Amino acid sequence: MTTTVIVTDGEQRAALAVVRSLGTAGYRCVVASSLRASIAGASRFAARSVMVPDSLSRPTAFADAIAAVATAEHATVVLPISEQALLAIVPIRDRLLPAVVPFPDVESIRIAADKQRLLREASKLGIAVPHQVVLSAPKAFGAIDPLALQFPVILKPARSVSEIGDVRVKQSVSYASGAEELRRKIDALSPAAFPLLLQERIVGPGIGIFMLLWDGELRAEFAHRRLCEKPASGGVSVYRESIAMDDDLRERSRNLLNRFGWFGPAMVEYKRDSATGRAYLMEVNGRFWGSLQLAIDSGVDFPQLLVRCALGQPSERIHSYRVGVRSRWWWGQVDHLVGRVGSRAPLPPATVSAPRALGDLLLGAFRRSDYEEVLRWDDPRPFWNETIRWIGGK
Repeated sequence: MTTTVIVTDGEQRAALAVVRSLGTAGYRCVVASSLRASIAGASRFAARSVMVPDSLSRPTAFADAIAAVATAEHATVVLPISEQALLAIVPIRDRLLPAVVPFPDVESIRIAADKQRLLREASKLGIAVPHQVVLSAPKAFGAIDPLALQFPVILKPARSVSEIGDVRVKQSVSYASGAEELRRKIDALSPAAFPLLLQERIVGPGIGIFMLLWDGELRAEFAHRRLCEKPASGGVSVYRESIAMDDDLRERSRNLLNRFGWFGPAMVEYKRDSATGRAYLMEVNGRFWGSLQLAIDSGVDFPQLLVRCALGQPSERIHSYRVGVRSRWWWGQVDHLVGRVGSRAPLPPATVSAPRALGDLLLGAFRRSDYEEVLRWDDPRPFWNETIRWIGGK
């Protein structure tokens, strides 16, 4: 009998990686998205694509729709991809039975997503965290001496997704190079962006530690470093490389996840200070991550392992993988380059030069170690879908 898996957030690259992984293994993937045409739904490995309400603006309607789809499709597993999808689906997991949602309770998800609480707990475990000042509300800025801050500072909402009643709002990170700019940016923020972390900027490469925890065991692990981000000042990775696992970061990351009883997939993100070599915790993403395809290409198939764990099936423990594999998000790297044209914004010292970024983009197709994240010649439709959306958004 074919196992049906519901994959949410079909518009996200992580969903595409999940669908390709599970579809290749013979699972029947039903993709749910608020878009009529999503990149994961365009994959030849998607058995069906369904349109559902937006999980940010209409979380209750979204959850109801997923429950209906799970029943109609006789789903065995439901995989929420985004944080907002997790927040909507996990509380109604009983309605999805017999389908399994292989993530912890909603309180654990909220703890992992709350950067203020997360960094506090990490500090107790001896994990290095950036120096920061926490503003509980906009008016709290008046009690802070801006001269005591080390500019540039990062303005980072404690929650990436704020919950306001039955509506969720995505928050974004920004930067301020001086006290006047900081005041302007704080005044422009909505109350939903608070608590707000004013964080020192750590200059150095971003390191991702990826884990699958199940029944108290570390079932799989993977690590990568960021080579290029968009925007260039810091953001989502668009070009990255698999690296050997750091034993110390593995142990610290596992202890942190165990602190709040995590199970399932998770990404623990660090910045390694170029001057001191010390790794500072940035955040935890308790879900599948945007660069998931790199782990799969390197030999760690997290989606297949997670589904096997969720169904109580035997699964191998994976603690080795190919090092030096690189993955590129084509349109993300184009955005990186476009954003640098005419921009005078100061960039971190370690930022890749524009000519180097352009060379990586153009020559990557000729490097055997480089993989295109979205464009796959055996499954090209997601790339054409993304290309049309990219052109339409310009």
